[in-house]
Amino acid sequence: MRSESIHYLVVPGWHGSPDNHWQSHWQRSLPNSARTEQADWSSPHREQWVAELERRIAQSTSPVILIAHSLGCITVAHWAAQAPVDMVRRIRGALLVAPADVQRDGCPEALRDFAPIARQRLPFPSLLIGSDNDAAATAGRAIELGLDWGSDTVILSGAGHINVQSGHTRWEQGFAYLYRLQNRIAEQARKTA
Repeated sequence: MRSESIHYLVVPGWHGSPDNHWQSHWQRSLPNSARTEQADWSSPHREQWVAELERRIAQSTSPVILIAHSLGCITVAHWAAQAPVDMVRRIRGALLVAPADVQRDGCPEALRDFAPIARQRLPFPSLLIGSDNDAAATAGRAIELGLDWGSDTVILSGAGHINVQSGHTRWEQGFAYLYRLQNRIAEQARKTA
């Protein structure tokens, strides 16, 4: 898959992705990339976040690969569950990193608007990356979400929430998962051609 023909859309989670977050690094590194920009990163509202994601997808003139983190993964799932078919067709795949379980005990009140999590199978290829010590979602819960969404799932050892606090700033190793997703998309396209 030629990266020039793809639009990479970064979908940050709660509080956005600061300049030293791997999503920001990737946005600077990947050609033809942009991000969703929310009016309020600290007080997220599902309807507004989903609408912004749809707006950014609609703006793209190229096929889109979503690169979501944390609450951004949940936003993608909610969007895909209600998106019009013509919008869904624009998405080639989604990399879903450290999804936030907004239904967990002790979940911050600010995230409760995103519960319950949409559990429909995603209508495009996806790869979910979780961690065995992520406070935002247990490994078991990440696997469960991956099964619900039809995602290939990888659970990393000791990676935390795969964010700045867990030492994932540039996260160069993560590009291997993006390439893996792109290979799966290309393979699927060959099968349906």
